[in-house]
Amino acid sequence: MSKSYSAPSDGTLYPTPTRPRLRWSDLSGRRVGIWGFGTEGRASVARLQAMGTTPAVIVDDRDVEGGGVPVMSFDRGGLEALADCDVIIKTPGVTRYSTRFRTLADKGIPIVGGLALWLEERDLSQVVCVTGTKGKSTTSAIVGHMLRGLGKSPFVGGNIGLPPWDPNVDHERHDCWIIETSSYQATDVSVSPPVVAVTSLSQDHIDWHGGSPENYYRDKLSVCRQPGADLTVANGDDKLIRDRSGLLGPRVLWVSSAEASPSWIRSIKLPGSHNQMNVLIAAACVRAMGVAGADRDEALQDALRGFEGLESRLNLIGEAGGVTFVDDSLSTNVLPTLAALDSFPGRRIALIVGGYDRQIDYAPLGVALRDRKHPTAVHTLPDSGPRIRAAIEAVDGTPPVTDHDDLRSAVRAAFAWASPDGIVLLSPAAPSFGHFADYRDRSAAFRRAFDECARG
Repeated sequence: MSKSYSAPSDGTLYPTPTRPRLRWSDLSGRRVGIWGFGTEGRASVARLQAMGTTPAVIVDDRDVEGGGVPVMSFDRGGLEALADCDVIIKTPGVTRYSTRFRTLADKGIPIVGGLALWLEERDLSQVVCVTGTKGKSTTSAIVGHMLRGLGKSPFVGGNIGLPPWDPNVDHERHDCWIIETSSYQATDVSVSPPVVAVTSLSQDHIDWHGGSPENYYRDKLSVCRQPGADLTVANGDDKLIRDRSGLLGPRVLWVSSAEASPSWIRSIKLPGSHNQMNVLIAAACVRAMGVAGADRDEALQDALRGFEGLESRLNLIGEAGGVTFVDDSLSTNVLPTLAALDSFPGRRIALIVGGYDRQIDYAPLGVALRDRKHPTAVHTLPDSGPRIRAAIEAVDGTPPVTDHDDLRSAVRAAFAWASPDGIVLLSPAAPSFGHFADYRDRSAAFRRAFDECARG
């Protein structure tokens, strides 16, 4: 779906919306509407069709092809069509704080998410949900890699990869489920698995969460405390998480880098101390699952071997004229961008930031740039570029900032500044909406720009 929201901007803290408890199997014979026809919407349509149920209507912000089922836009009666349904399955991009959502909910229509429907019918003892502002994708991938090394057959998906209810997922192949859970998905979840991990917390998606940072924190952490919740594995170094410990589960296992940790953690081939924390949290999750061998550090070390990180997460894509190009397109928030800057101590960095403007606070980026001890230049992209520049320039002693109209021109300017031995770092601290199809498309554009620089 497109990312146009009608959420209030006054910071109102709404009561937590009702979370209907329904399973996929409950939808047979009911008039089901699909709200949003992105990745999850298409998976939900396919799941219903595999059950022998045809969606009554698919509604999206735009007219698209629906695979034989009419797709309506709101301009063509979509809201009225949804109001005629028994149940609505919404995509995560649909905010519960929008006027449209409240209009439909006030009619008493259950509005559910695909993940919530799936969790309600799973053996939750074999499920781990991983959330956090940054680190959740990497941590989910590490948990899955460790489990495979310990002889399990995990599925890793959710906010990354396939939705677990997609008919293309072979449930017979998997004996455990690692589900990366976004703040959007967390608002739908009606049950929690016994183990939930929280990797970090900072402002994000403020527009989606009713214009309030506290809404965002509460909504994201709500996956820790639904029925079935037991243990939250949490980043003990993160002050925002500690300050909101009351929003976590019945029991909390605080993971801290200040405590004694296995020596092998420091030898992992992932840049940055934040990735060492991701490994510690992943190891704690695997232990909490009671997997055979997980109680031995040597077994976990062996299980971690071969893990090389995620696509578009601090990936070295090459060198041109002595300048290193690093793709961190998966960074859509300030926190991972700060971690990216910290991952290259002693290096000159030309930082490329900006994208879809979610109205988050960029002041921490200005402070980090002021305090960085090595030369740095900042090149910004639309739409949030001017606001990022203003936030940086409001802090005395920050490096130069230049606005650009597109990624290609930003890369060319960053390359010129970083020569002959610096780093061009794409770590946007913003989503790609409106300019690219997704973060992978943005990564591909960055690689094309790198290729141009390499050719000279």
